[in-house]
Amino acid sequence: MTELLSNYLVGRWQAGTGAGTALFDPVLGTELVRVDATGLDLAAGFDFAREQGGTALRALTYRERAALLSAALKVLQANRDAYYEIATANSGTVKNDSAVDIDGGLFTLGTYARMGDALGERRFMLDGDMARLGKDPLFQSQHVLTSTHGVALFINAFNFPAWGLWEKAAPALLSGVPVIIKPATATAWLTQRMVRDVVEAGIFPPGALSVVCGSSAGLMDQLQPFDVVSFTGSAETAAVIRSHPAVVQRSVRVNIEADSLNSALLLPGEAAGSPAFELLVKEVAREMTVKSGQKCTAIRRVFVPEALYTSVAEALSARLAKTTVGNPRNDTVRMGALVSRSQLAAVRDGLAHLTAQAEILHDGSRHALVDADAALACCVGPTLLGTRDASGSDGADRIHDTEVFGPVATLLPYRDTAHALALVRRGQGSLVTSLYGSDAAALASAALELADSHGRVHVISPDVGALQTGHGNVMPQSLHGGPGRAGGGEELGGLRALNFYHRRSAVQASTDVLAHLRTPSAV
Repeated sequence: MTELLSNYLVGRWQAGTGAGTALFDPVLGTELVRVDATGLDLAAGFDFAREQGGTALRALTYRERAALLSAALKVLQANRDAYYEIATANSGTVKNDSAVDIDGGLFTLGTYARMGDALGERRFMLDGDMARLGKDPLFQSQHVLTSTHGVALFINAFNFPAWGLWEKAAPALLSGVPVIIKPATATAWLTQRMVRDVVEAGIFPPGALSVVCGSSAGLMDQLQPFDVVSFTGSAETAAVIRSHPAVVQRSVRVNIEADSLNSALLLPGEAAGSPAFELLVKEVAREMTVKSGQKCTAIRRVFVPEALYTSVAEALSARLAKTTVGNPRNDTVRMGALVSRSQLAAVRDGLAHLTAQAEILHDGSRHALVDADAALACCVGPTLLGTRDASGSDGADRIHDTEVFGPVATLLPYRDTAHALALVRRGQGSLVTSLYGSDAAALASAALELADSHGRVHVISPDVGALQTGHGNVMPQSLHGGPGRAGGGEELGGLRALNFYHRRSAVQASTDVLAHLRTPSAV
């Protein structure tokens, strides 16, 4: 029988009492490890994190907490090769795709370590300037941000077991808030291994960092008024979290990142083969194939002028045809597997749903698998769909309402800029949209028109074609999240991420008292 991974709770490693759920290699079909959380004393674990971990973290300054993040980064960097091996086996990703997750997570952790160091020897943050409350300036108000005296529960998605861990944990720990991580079961191995390496290095105070693998049953029940919960996953699960008594009755703060029908838009005025045209084709193909399209930020809908529909379809299909699919251990393979058999079935069902309203422009099922058995491997080639009837009211409503979480995108034509912007907004809010063109004024105007319905607007013009960080790459300096169906949440965005883990309060006092707040060493 394979190894049963331990959970880390109440400051010690402990195995669940059940047989466990098996994790599989999505290419070879072999069982890797098992996870189980049966029998854990969750109440004790949450109390320990709040009382021991939280108290110890809050006693440190931002700079001291940043030093802990830096120390954790060094440990993770030293074990990087092992993480790549786990990602290949458990997520079925090629090396470049594993880097998006693993190195992306380490980069984010390092970024927050540097930001925290710059905050200095403080334990709270000022929010704005003092405000006079009357004619006499002696009595004023100063808003402050202080760490919440609770625990942060993270319920993460299967597609980013490394980055999903550290993009949440880094700002929480820097804020002085202990974290309990519940990774998605299918890929929990990498998250558990990273936590294990950091815990065994003895970097953080006991209770500051915990991990629970297996079922999430009972976790939400433990949350108290000053705790926070951050969730990444399906809209259905998000609805369950939002309706939980911890949120409804105890006002637990919640952050949600859910489904997202992200778009790419080529603005009018471009010709086939122009630099902006080529940038769109390259970026869409990349977003369809990186991590086999299993990214919450991947491009799902591609909008182009009606006159360029055929040209874009041909150019995209030609690029996708060069994508080799199969066993990520083979150096010739450029796209690995979906994460599980259930995910493969979901992608196939989603394709069947969309093709009722769209034609197949490039058929991923025709890609021969490299060094992989089609009967076992959870592999599917990139599939480009298309329809010339792009308006939701005219027969393409499924395209604007259904996300297939895999290497699938749909090409859609538009009549003019107003029509294009209206079609993009049919996604009802998303994490990111990317704009392509060479007219700076038109790009800026479109970016502002779409900003209210997107967490991030990624503008790619020829002058930054070689510099831009990628439609789907989430940089810690920029906001990650989105309104509407994307969940309405916000993460990252530099130091803005710390706001979720702090409480804002107005201190009304004499200018002498407030002067002490503005001089931390005096507090």
